[in-house]
Amino acid sequence: MSPEHHLARPSAETFLIDSPAHHRWLAAESVRLLDFGRGAALCNGEFGWLDSQGTVTPSTPAPLYVTCRMIHAYSLGSLLGVPGCETLVDHGLDALAHRFRDAENGGWFTSILGPAVTDDRKMAYPHAFVILAASSASIAGRRGADNLLADALEICEAHFWDETAGMVVEGWDRTFHTLDTYRGLNSAMHTVEAFLAAFAATSDDRWLGRATRITRRAIGFSRAREWRLPEHFDSEWRPLLDYNSETPDDPFRPYGSTVGHWFEWSRLALHLRAASQQSGDTVTGDALLQDAADLFDAAVRAGWYVDGAPGFVYTVDWSGAPRVRQRLHWVLCEALGAATTLWKATGEAAYRDWYATWWAYADEFLIDRVQGSWHHELDVDNRPAQTIRPGKADIYHALQATLLPRLGLGAALASELRDHVSVVT
Repeated sequence: MSPEHHLARPSAETFLIDSPAHHRWLAAESVRLLDFGRGAALCNGEFGWLDSQGTVTPSTPAPLYVTCRMIHAYSLGSLLGVPGCETLVDHGLDALAHRFRDAENGGWFTSILGPAVTDDRKMAYPHAFVILAASSASIAGRRGADNLLADALEICEAHFWDETAGMVVEGWDRTFHTLDTYRGLNSAMHTVEAFLAAFAATSDDRWLGRATRITRRAIGFSRAREWRLPEHFDSEWRPLLDYNSETPDDPFRPYGSTVGHWFEWSRLALHLRAASQQSGDTVTGDALLQDAADLFDAAVRAGWYVDGAPGFVYTVDWSGAPRVRQRLHWVLCEALGAATTLWKATGEAAYRDWYATWWAYADEFLIDRVQGSWHHELDVDNRPAQTIRPGKADIYHALQATLLPRLGLGAALASELRDHVSVVT
């Protein structure tokens, strides 16, 4: 086993969020994750789907969102000064410029396998990640990223942004002729992340304003159901509460409410608050801070250790009872991110304590010191599983969890890395 896959277990004091020793450990984990992900870069362009050992699965189509997440991750690595990351960013940018790009109709295909397009739909979720990837690469100073970002924002403006609703539509056919009637908060959430990154890259307040509109509406949906965030909607943004009740463990559109998204919206609300304050908005901040705290508290109550074992359940039903009890690594990562940003915003000890608790859980159950990266899924007994999330497709969530404690609270991770050179690496 290659030596970079091994990481010494931290002692208890390294889980202190502001400890220099903990930050040094986080820096080592960032590098370990970046090293693991290098194997996803395929010689013919895009980033492939990694199995649990870090080997590309040749028969699995390469999703657009994975290549975009890897561009984002290696842009962050480049800003950290980790050798070799620039080459991987450029590798991904080339894939977006050629292999994923629909030169005839515009936009990017959802997945490819070798020279073949395996899903030619144009979907808001991966297109949001194109914006994020281009924004991070632009902030990292990579050639071609500015043009890619302008193109991605133009596609979003023309086809995905719904000015009347203040939201994004979900999906089109290849030609942008037929629009799906489904609307989803997952793609809307990642569009908020993308717009905040675009604001950080361009200083254009338009993207901040749109991120604000989406976030306010999403939080309103959540508050109306005692913070049990609806995920699925019809074309008029009416909740579809029974959606996918027959396939409750769907990896992208599960039935019920996804606890990890409550944490993710909590974190994004605080990035939005910081960006709004940076832009001179002195009104929005207090409401966003309270909403972030309420979402966080609700997610802890509904998701953490609620079935007799440590870890977060994947989903809950509309009464708040656990529905799918598998433990997904990204949920824990977003819990860490929300605790981090709330602690930075408030200084309250409770968030610091939750942060330490959840890193201890990640250390014991999720970090894979044998095969590398993190286990992306655990079963109800916290044993590695692959029923919802096979393999270890990317390093996006875990890498961000290792970076947030070492950064200031701003619109985007890439801009915070660019502007704060004192980050421990």
